[in-house]
Amino acid sequence: MSETHTPQAGEDRAKDIDVVALLMRQHGDIRNLFDEVEAATGEERRDAFRRLVRLLAVHETAEEEVVHPFARRATPGGGQVVEDRLAEERAAKETLAALDELDTDDPTFMPQLMKLRKDVQEHARAEERYEFTHIRRSTDVTNLAAMAQAVKAAEAMAPTRPHPGVESGAANVAVGPIAALMDRTKDTVRKAMGKDG
Repeated sequence: MSETHTPQAGEDRAKDIDVVALLMRQHGDIRNLFDEVEAATGEERRDAFRRLVRLLAVHETAEEEVVHPFARRATPGGGQVVEDRLAEERAAKETLAALDELDTDDPTFMPQLMKLRKDVQEHARAEERYEFTHIRRSTDVTNLAAMAQAVKAAEAMAPTRPHPGVESGAANVAVGPIAALMDRTKDTVRKAMGKDG
C-alpha cells in the first residue's frame, strides 16, 4: 500500500510546498475575488475589495522578494523579464491606490476595478509564461519548497494595502505606515529565505 495523505490537508500541503503551484493558486484566488467584488454590493463589496487588496499586497510582495530575484538570476533574459513584470506591477499599484481612495459605491469604482482586473490578469499571464515555467525548469524541489516557505511568510505578515513605488525600494521614503508594513513583510520574507539584510 502506498503512503497517502489526508485528502484536503495533504493536497493543500502539496500545493504549498512548490512556489509555482502556490502562486498559481493565488492567481486563481485573485480572479475569484475580482468576481466577488464585481457581484457584491454595499458592505459585502467593501469587504471583498479589502480581501482583494490584501491578497494583491501579499502576492506582489512575495514576488518582489522571492520570485523576481530568482528569475533575474536563473532564467534566460531574466533581467528584462523582471523589469517588465515590475513595470506592470507599478501600473497596477497606481490603479489600486486610486481605487482605494474611492468608496466602492462610487460610480467610478467599477470602471476602475475593471481596468485593474484587466491589468492584473495580463500581468498574471505574463508571469506564468515568462517566469513561472522557467523557474520550474531552473531549480529543484528543495529550492521550490524554500521559495514557497518565503511566500507563506509574506502571506502571514503582509500589509493590508500595497503602495505604488514600494517595488523600487528607494521610493519608500516618506510614504508612511504602509511602507513600514511593506518593509516588515519584506524582512519576514528575507528571514524565511535565510537572508538577514
